[in-house]
Amino acid sequence: MARHIYQCPLRWSDMDAFGHVNNVVFLRYLEEARIDFMFRLAPGDGSPSFSGGSVVARHEIDYVRPLVHRHEPVTIESWVTKIGAASLTIAYEIKDADQVYVRASTVVVPFDLEAQRPRRISAEERRFLEEYVDDSADSGSGALVA
Repeated sequence: MARHIYQCPLRWSDMDAFGHVNNVVFLRYLEEARIDFMFRLAPGDGSPSFSGGSVVARHEIDYVRPLVHRHEPVTIESWVTKIGAASLTIAYEIKDADQVYVRASTVVVPFDLEAQRPRRISAEERRFLEEYVDDSADSGSGALVA
């Protein structure tokens, strides 16, 4: 199983009045990592996969410990815990080598922007996502679904 690695820079404006990254900002970090991950399949090769749109159906976040602003980026590891017919679940850890700050998951639904409705995951998308599947007990909830 491979994990997607994204190095996310921290911005001064990410801090709250208590001097650490605000809880809402973590959703933006997850979005940056998710887009970097999902769009690795699409645009450059002429593939329509994921470039047609997707929507977030659910976020789940566990804040493990505060992240204080610094100049070094934080690492976001992403992997797939579930692939359904028309949705997928991505799990994340926002971390340093020796510290986890956030564990999270997002349910993503591929979306047909022209028709304004959800669509099924294509065979090409499924093949890409399966490279990142980890359905073991320590990787979050969910399992691979055909």
